[in-house]
Amino acid sequence: MKHLLGIEDLSAGEIRDILDRAAYYAKSLETGKWDHKTLDNKIVITLFFEPSTRTLISFDIAAKRLGASVVNWQVENSSMRKNESFLDTILTLNQMKPDAIIMRHVEFGAPNFVAGHVDCPVINGGDSWREHPTQALLDALTMEREIGPIKDLTVAICGDVAHSRVANSNAILLKKMGANVRIVAPAFLMPQKFPVAGLETFTSLEEGLPGADAVMLLRIQKERMKAGQIPDDAAYHKEFGLTLERLNMAGRKAFVMHPGPMNRGVEIADELADDRERSLIAKQVAGGIPTRMAVLDMLIGK
Repeated sequence: MKHLLGIEDLSAGEIRDILDRAAYYAKSLETGKWDHKTLDNKIVITLFFEPSTRTLISFDIAAKRLGASVVNWQVENSSMRKNESFLDTILTLNQMKPDAIIMRHVEFGAPNFVAGHVDCPVINGGDSWREHPTQALLDALTMEREIGPIKDLTVAICGDVAHSRVANSNAILLKKMGANVRIVAPAFLMPQKFPVAGLETFTSLEEGLPGADAVMLLRIQKERMKAGQIPDDAAYHKEFGLTLERLNMAGRKAFVMHPGPMNRGVEIADELADDRERSLIAKQVAGGIPTRMAVLDMLIGK
């Protein structure tokens, strides 16, 4: 594995290797025992063209947990503010010889473009609505640790699937690993094309939730829509927001997941977001660090 640009590029075996390494680091973080110098003398650049809390900070922490130094590049303080082109910026950074570049970009396929112009591994932290591979990997780690083997699970991905890179990466990963995957979305948020075959589709929670082991919610991606497509938040919540009562349609043991940021009172009710027994959202956030430690270790470790 030279880069991590998308789940689509990985085999089931490669996914398994990453999840196993992530599980090792998850346990190691609990005990405090791991090789803190795995990335000693390595320099990682984070190159984010979109706002981020979870992905950016967890990659930063993951790298530092392994002993790397992290340079947080910021577009507002860069020469791109002086009309330097994107390509010239990438070529300039490459000449500084980083050991890895972690990037997020609004353009579809931007990490793939960068990977073709640098000499170090590139890790996709999310590009447009195409893919967000480490989110899918940490979601899989969370499900395996908290629910059971992925091959035995039924997962309902619900909400704005049409504009979600998280939905794409999760659908690809879950199908490759043998899970049953449902796409549950109102008609206007249902994608015209799916990233993988074999998905079940439903346009109501009442039809799509029964029997699901995990319900993965997605926020409405208003920044990727035309103004006329944006629904009224209150009306959306009434029709498609997940409450504890609606989660129970899946089953009393079903869990809720969300990649964040959550829009409370829109796709998820407060009571469910904060439910310590039914919500895995906080554990997803925590799982981001060992997952990203695993990816960095496998790409640039000793």
